[in-house]
Amino acid sequence: MTRTALTLCGSIRTGSQNEILRRYVSLKLREAGVSVEDISLGDYAMPVFNEELEADHTPEAAGLLAQKFAAADIVVVISPEYNAGATPLLVNTIAWLSRQKHGQFRHAVFGIGAVSSGKYGGINGILHARDTLSKLGALLAPTLLGVGPAAQAFDADGVPTEPAVRGKVEQMVKELTHFSRGGL
Repeated sequence: MTRTALTLCGSIRTGSQNEILRRYVSLKLREAGVSVEDISLGDYAMPVFNEELEADHTPEAAGLLAQKFAAADIVVVISPEYNAGATPLLVNTIAWLSRQKHGQFRHAVFGIGAVSSGKYGGINGILHARDTLSKLGALLAPTLLGVGPAAQAFDADGVPTEPAVRGKVEQMVKELTHFSRGGL
């Protein structure tokens, strides 16, 4: 049975270095035999989460995206950090997803990564997203994929220039394809 993955980026900015990393991770998952669906959060319009809106105005996109999360064996989130945390786009997406009733955090194994202009590779944003997702019940691969500095991170083909980064991606792919929640 072919494993399935959903990959997304917490930035929808044109030319995002994090989108380049997401594409590279998707490529490596495909090479490992995984069926990958790449999504853009820009295609899932959700207003700023407000509990008062929730009862009568839950965006259809939140339910659709939650169903995709629930159906995937693997979910990869690549997102820059913003003020030493997750991006507003990612935070809002997780807030809406957390209110859905599809088991969206209970099936997949999650991988998290970031590219940053600094040498710490977005590790603060990764830790923020990791903490939030784990509290929602997500099982997270142990590899933290922080890449920095962004200006020298990729060659013209979108391949990480550092052998250590390519090794971390391979390690994350191995974890994502070998870990399982079992019968949960």
